[in-house]
Amino acid sequence: MGVSTTAASGDEEARHGVGYTLDGGVAVIELRRPSAGNALDVSLRTGLIAAVRRVRGDGGLVRSVLLCAAGRHFCVGQDLKEHARALETDPASAFAIVRDEYNPLVAELSALPQPVVAAVEGACVGAGLGLALCADLRVAGAGARFSTAFTGIGLAADSGLSRALAQAVGSSRAAALMLLGDRFDAEAAQRWGLVHSVVPDGGTTAEGLALARRLAAGPTAAYAEVKALLRTDGAALPVVLEREAAAQERLGGTEDHRAAVRAFLKGRQPIFTGR
Repeated sequence: MGVSTTAASGDEEARHGVGYTLDGGVAVIELRRPSAGNALDVSLRTGLIAAVRRVRGDGGLVRSVLLCAAGRHFCVGQDLKEHARALETDPASAFAIVRDEYNPLVAELSALPQPVVAAVEGACVGAGLGLALCADLRVAGAGARFSTAFTGIGLAADSGLSRALAQAVGSSRAAALMLLGDRFDAEAAQRWGLVHSVVPDGGTTAEGLALARRLAAGPTAAYAEVKALLRTDGAALPVVLEREAAAQERLGGTEDHRAAVRAFLKGRQPIFTGR
């Protein structure tokens, strides 16, 4: 399902089959290879990295991000036809794309200070699942289907999936999903806390955009601090407490905080500017 916006797509991203538009304060990144289930070939990977870097380059214009896809499927993972050709022509470097392309994409998308929402329809498999797990919130269509898939072709995991899945559903369930590779549906994904909400098929982009707009209207400086704090997994409690205290001190000096306190005391809804 496409997104109607008034801003033009970025030229570099569009050349690689990725849509990039600004809808108010929301950067909409759309995978546009529906005829192949949005399988991640070199062009799509290049376009996605360019789009994520465009978010950073657009700086203060972007207050939240929506990651979505055209067609019936969010992403079926790595393009196996491309991979098979690489195994035939240059097997020694067939997996260089993990370090050279997937790792930077996942690292940069996960590190965005803006909240990221993923709208997932249809298949969300392998590296596609890893991509969705880079988002902070996920909206799934009722017919969405998920799978780690890697062991089915004799591989382990990439795209940060081993870490992100264990964080999302717990290490025991993640082990079962990764070892067995079984598919699971949107209902199970919501029950396990993997997705934020489930909506009728065809409605995920609209729902995701509404959620992204809500976040864009919120305290974006606070959101950035929340995201940073949530990345402190495994830290000792004293370290976490100090990081929280430092974050509160930084946010306490923002106009957003001061204005929100004044609005609360006067019984009004605060208006956040990101300052």
